[in-house]
Amino acid sequence: MEFGFGPEDEAFRAEAREWLEAHLEGEFADAARQSTAVRRAWERELGADGWIGLGWDRAPGTYGNRAASLTQQVVWAEEYARARAPGRVGHIGENLLAPTLLAYGDAVQRDRFVPSIARGEELWCQGYSEPGAGSDLAAVRTAAVRDGDTYRISGQKIWTSLAQDADWCFVLARTEAGSQRHHGLSFLLVPMDQPGRIEVRPIRQMTGTAEFNEVFFDGAVARAEHVVGGPGNGWRVAMGLLERERGVSTLVQQIGFAEELDEVIGLALRTGAAQDPVLRDRLVRQWAELRTMRWNALRTLGTADDPGAPSVAKLLWGGWHQRLGELAMQVRGAAAALGPADWSADRPYELDAMQRLFLFSRADTIYGGSDEIQRTIIAERVLGLPKESR
Repeated sequence: MEFGFGPEDEAFRAEAREWLEAHLEGEFADAARQSTAVRRAWERELGADGWIGLGWDRAPGTYGNRAASLTQQVVWAEEYARARAPGRVGHIGENLLAPTLLAYGDAVQRDRFVPSIARGEELWCQGYSEPGAGSDLAAVRTAAVRDGDTYRISGQKIWTSLAQDADWCFVLARTEAGSQRHHGLSFLLVPMDQPGRIEVRPIRQMTGTAEFNEVFFDGAVARAEHVVGGPGNGWRVAMGLLERERGVSTLVQQIGFAEELDEVIGLALRTGAAQDPVLRDRLVRQWAELRTMRWNALRTLGTADDPGAPSVAKLLWGGWHQRLGELAMQVRGAAAALGPADWSADRPYELDAMQRLFLFSRADTIYGGSDEIQRTIIAERVLGLPKESR
């Protein structure tokens, strides 16, 4: 396979690089220290110049987004990562919901929600997983009962990224009483500003941070016209959305992985740990596997008809990143178990970058679909093996 960038792609790269250099200044310059308010302002900055929703299927340029080929989308993603631009708080709306609305939504839904995502004005979160229904998404129990021209939603979602800041949540809920598994589910668009009906509780992790949340719905209201794909078709829509977690975003993720690997290698060289032949072999293997992941991601770009591609990608990067965290601790040696030297009761306990990498990466093979689920998808949908008994 050969993958290259042509003259038009390189011109697009120069434009992207110039725009990023001109705008990553002032309050946007220090990506690591930005508040949510600054990141929301950055989303509006991106949207104003059409950098949100590059090449959305069926909508190149329709909503103020730039028309961009697949290779140009890769160019933008790579330049964004290399510029260390602010972490995106609008990526769930841009990369998951908007393409789903373009594929399954009606004209009213698209006209209402896609432009606000493209402008960076409304943030979204994903209401899928529940206690007891994580990787096994078909076991969701959150219920939505029709009440005139609205639905009343009751239940709990968990591991909901950005729920504390989101304006809207797309929720997979059971709208047919007595239905089981993937039958009787609907995909609803729910406003988060419903005091007393929606409660968001941060989940404190072993890294000390709280990127995820629990969300409790107690009679929360969603309009009937905001059911995407029609009542009872939620499973089809939800699976279509999950298939969009692939391709360009995977390539961007790998740029961050490469930077982390460089840090581990640099530390191994400075401390002399790289002199250990076993450790050195593991470092080389991590580098080679990262290259393989890039080639696989490039190979599968645009192959929407390959049901196994997202699962293969998730298996590759989840295990790779987890092994990198373990390797970072081995390179650090006994010092990896120590906190900051000036820690005291008056100063919060803090982890360094490699300690956070190790602890957070323990979840890499679980969130976003566990390894077991990904292997089941490959076995049943790609290899045609007998389905797992339930």
